[in-house]
Amino acid sequence: MTLAVSAWLGTTWSASDVVAVGREAEALGYDGLWVADHFMANTGTEERSDRAMRECFSLLAGLATAVPRVRLGSMVAGITYRHPAVLAGIAATTSDLSGGRLVLGVGAGWQLNEHAAYGIELGPIRTRIDRFEESLAVLDGLLRTDRTTLDGTHYTISDAPRVPVEHRVPVMIGASGEQRMLGVVARWADEWNCWSTPEVFAHKSAVLDEHCARIGRDPKEIRRSTQAVFMIDGKAEDVQGPVVVAGSVAEIVDTIGRWQEAGMDELLVPGIRGSAAEARELFGRFQTEIRPQLG
Repeated sequence: MTLAVSAWLGTTWSASDVVAVGREAEALGYDGLWVADHFMANTGTEERSDRAMRECFSLLAGLATAVPRVRLGSMVAGITYRHPAVLAGIAATTSDLSGGRLVLGVGAGWQLNEHAAYGIELGPIRTRIDRFEESLAVLDGLLRTDRTTLDGTHYTISDAPRVPVEHRVPVMIGASGEQRMLGVVARWADEWNCWSTPEVFAHKSAVLDEHCARIGRDPKEIRRSTQAVFMIDGKAEDVQGPVVVAGSVAEIVDTIGRWQEAGMDELLVPGIRGSAAEARELFGRFQTEIRPQLG
């Protein structure tokens, strides 16, 4: 299978820059565009950030009509920010505007400062995962079945009709927790994503396979993607990020090859660390210098 390579656009840019860079990435040959769902930059604590971010699904709806070829996705929608019934409607409409190219990326929620700033309940990890599992049942019901009823701890849905949708909306789950979250992925996800090195990706992918085996699901049904902050001709210590891949073009190609050997289907190239101009340079170099050398 040919590796898909997608561009992750920055939400601190102007809306016009998001659309312009998205169009340019499509013209360069990227296979998808992803947009984060956050209100502000992460500080790692409840400390507020002055780097505010644009709303994810408004940008995706704009890209759906402005960029006609590539897949579009949320990386990832925090389930704490919207009732899942509201999210189902947003996803369905955005999907239809795009002609069925939307991937609904969702997660349990984690970023402390935006929950604290806007008074959005986060809760302990167990509660987050319990709530997330219920939300997935709601999303699956409203996007896939004629009527949905759920009497849960966090959500109550009573004979609710399917949201208007012309295309199947695949659900991607961003997760790395091995005990519960990858089990949630095995049950509910069409696609799975995490930040990783090749070694981490291989390990967590194997754990996901084990969860699939427990419930009798074919693990090949789940598309798998990952990302890192890429520094071409740079040093890892020169940039902060969850995972940084830095070095020569040859070294980065080698790292990507090891991801592919571990079963990666799609690689995301984040342009989210700096300005639109910096992302343009990264996306251009990646596509012209690195992409031709990938299998």
